[in-house]
Amino acid sequence: MSEDIILEARNLVREYRTKEGMFGKLNITRALKGISFKLERGKTLAVVGESGCGKSTLARILTLIDPATEGDLLIEGKKIDIAQQKITPEMRGKVQIVFQNPYGSLNPRQRIGDVLTEPLMINTDMTPQERRDKAMEMLVKVGLGPEHYNRYPHMFSGGQRQRVAIARALVLNPSLLILDEPVSALDLSVQAQILNLLADLQEELNLTYLFISHDLSVVRYIADKVMVMYFGEVVEYGTRDEVFGDPKHDYTKTLFNATPRADVAHIKERLARTA
Repeated sequence: MSEDIILEARNLVREYRTKEGMFGKLNITRALKGISFKLERGKTLAVVGESGCGKSTLARILTLIDPATEGDLLIEGKKIDIAQQKITPEMRGKVQIVFQNPYGSLNPRQRIGDVLTEPLMINTDMTPQERRDKAMEMLVKVGLGPEHYNRYPHMFSGGQRQRVAIARALVLNPSLLILDEPVSALDLSVQAQILNLLADLQEELNLTYLFISHDLSVVRYIADKVMVMYFGEVVEYGTRDEVFGDPKHDYTKTLFNATPRADVAHIKERLARTA
């Protein structure tokens, strides 16, 4: 059986052009230098790398915020180029994003019910009652309840706010969810809860994730495949076990070696080296 590809990137390039004064030299910076990959339905691709490697630039292209300078973006087999075509509500609904800071991504003046029904009001023909029912359904799916519908974001904990952000992202039944450092602003115990929620939702709804993170322990837990980026290029790409078990590129090895290991054996090894 052939692979069910939700997302395909073909040689994506993103350039930023700046000019030094009115008659100055034109400077071209390539934030992405030909990124290619495929993402199968129901799977998780983790994109890792240090700040400035191009992860956020890639996310902005995939979520149809910025166009690519070159290359092709295909979602469910359909080529999408926002520089050449108008973005329809259907296109917007196919890709949703969950941001790092759950409080910053929610309007503090909006009740949670309005946060969840607004995307439905803009992108669907649902009646007000249908929108409310859908919002209630999503609250329950992310581990909240109907009693939270009329509350404001400041009345929630960080983990609860991220659950609301996940519910908002899922309310349009997207084909792909971009998760941009979704747990890095949360306490460790809450991180585990949110990661377990994402895993449960993926299994229940057959969701597809592109998970952006610098936390390799999180990546190791959630990813099916891993893509390592370095200065706008993909330097390593493979299954989680391949990349973690036998990294090929020097940058990947350096990245892994710079990450502290918390198990007892590695702690004893570090202490022995410093003794």
